[in-house]
Amino acid sequence: MQYEIKGGAFPVVDCKLDPNESMITEKGSMVWMSTNMRMETTGAGGLGRMFSGESIFQNIYTAEGGPGIITFGSSFPGRIMAIDLSQGDWIFQKSAFLASERSVELSVHFKKKLGAGLFGGEGFIMQKLSGHGIAFVEIDGELVEYNLQPGQQLVVDTGNVAGYEPTVSMDIQSVPGLKNKLFGGEGLFNTVLTGPGRVLLQTMPISNVAGALLPYIPTGGN
Repeated sequence: MQYEIKGGAFPVVDCKLDPNESMITEKGSMVWMSTNMRMETTGAGGLGRMFSGESIFQNIYTAEGGPGIITFGSSFPGRIMAIDLSQGDWIFQKSAFLASERSVELSVHFKKKLGAGLFGGEGFIMQKLSGHGIAFVEIDGELVEYNLQPGQQLVVDTGNVAGYEPTVSMDIQSVPGLKNKLFGGEGLFNTVLTGPGRVLLQTMPISNVAGALLPYIPTGGN
């Protein structure tokens, strides 16, 4: 599979497949493709996926009778990032996965610490990408990457964690001081990431955008 990421704020990834080569996606992210691409919907399996709110189905696209082209588009302004899983697994927010080669395994990742799951901004369940091959993930807004050293910590606002390597531990901490909690505008909790490992941060979480737009959405009485 050869690919090229194109575009600015609303990027797409253009994938060129060899005959009989396949790609998978969880959602309606296909934007265009050649006529010889065959689509098959299969069950992704797992009760954890059902309870996490993720789809239990996957779409598999296969090039038949010759090379094929398929393009996947982002659902929110930001970036599309290619992850080479032959270099190791990754853990992402559950809405990050866009598409991948069929050799990539997508599974549910449960946060081990209940506090991080309840208050960490993305719920108790995230996505784990493993196996071999290339996966494409969506980043909300711009991407900032840090490589944390052993024991090095980074405090991140809720929702800005896009992904991290499994060697990184994730926990939450309470914002200090009652006045800070009530009037600081930063919420009640922050996420704490502890190295070693790489972390990917996003500058414009979709949840923050939705919260900013909410006061301007007309209601039934207005």
